[in-house]
Amino acid sequence: MWVYIVRRLLQSIIVVLGVTLITFVALHMGGDPTYLYVSERVSAEEIQATRVKLGFDKPLPVQYLVYLEGLVQGDLGESLTYKTPALGVVMERFPATIELTVFAMVIAIVFAIPFGVIAALKRGTAIDGGIMTIAMLGQSMPSFWLGIMLILTVGLGLGWLPISGHVALLEPLLKGNLRTFVASVPGAVPYLIMPAFTIAFFSLSRNARLVRSSMLEVLSQDFVRTARAKGLPEGAVILGHALRTAWLPFVTMIGLEFGSLLSGVVVVETIFSWPGVGRLVFNAINQRDIPLVQAAVITFSLVFILLNLAVDLVYARLDPRIRLT
Repeated sequence: MWVYIVRRLLQSIIVVLGVTLITFVALHMGGDPTYLYVSERVSAEEIQATRVKLGFDKPLPVQYLVYLEGLVQGDLGESLTYKTPALGVVMERFPATIELTVFAMVIAIVFAIPFGVIAALKRGTAIDGGIMTIAMLGQSMPSFWLGIMLILTVGLGLGWLPISGHVALLEPLLKGNLRTFVASVPGAVPYLIMPAFTIAFFSLSRNARLVRSSMLEVLSQDFVRTARAKGLPEGAVILGHALRTAWLPFVTMIGLEFGSLLSGVVVVETIFSWPGVGRLVFNAINQRDIPLVQAAVITFSLVFILLNLAVDLVYARLDPRIRLT
């Protein structure tokens, strides 16, 4: 097990280096990055002084090493818009994005498992066809279109849910103030439902199909027939035997799904005016705030890599055979 853990850690480090290299190259693809920090109207002497101050006059390999050194120290440059460290700006918005992503993940998991199991048990019936039709729609429907339709119908038309706004949940929880957290949940959930469902609908649909296919494969195996032959209740056969085996591929997908949900927040946060990193990145791109975009991309990448590492370790714990590969 320890050999497997060390190998996965080394792979994660290589991926992190790859992400940093890509973001570093992206900074220089548009030409001399010095002009991001100064106006073209200033004198050539001032431009050169800024270039030297920022280290852009050094060879690219040296700049990359300095960039890595700053990354290790938590220094990802200064935001051109906010005039403060870019990483600090990202971390201020990160709790709101994590709240939205976790809530979307809960929706995707809680609904996908029962829908997939029911579709597998009712294979070939109208119930199975209806669930799979909804799943197909969910995988083909653009999230921005779904978000707009929810705003027009559920938000503006019916007035059931607010179309924008945010109540902080993660911040009081991180400070250990459980009473404030519990008191904030009822007020925060209405603001979370529409944007979270918009992000989660695609993942929910894909996961429901995955659970269905896994359940169909497991239900045809000998150990399930043996359990039924012993006279076990059908609920015990499904939950205690079939689902316990069928959900292993689903566990593997959880880490990938979290990354997919994170990648979808840019559009959804912009549509619902959610004060998270996705909306921050959208505005930073429009304002050509490259250091801020880099800080957000690296932060997202690190979270995605660490989560996938955790999922791999859990999967190896659930299925010891994976440690040999």
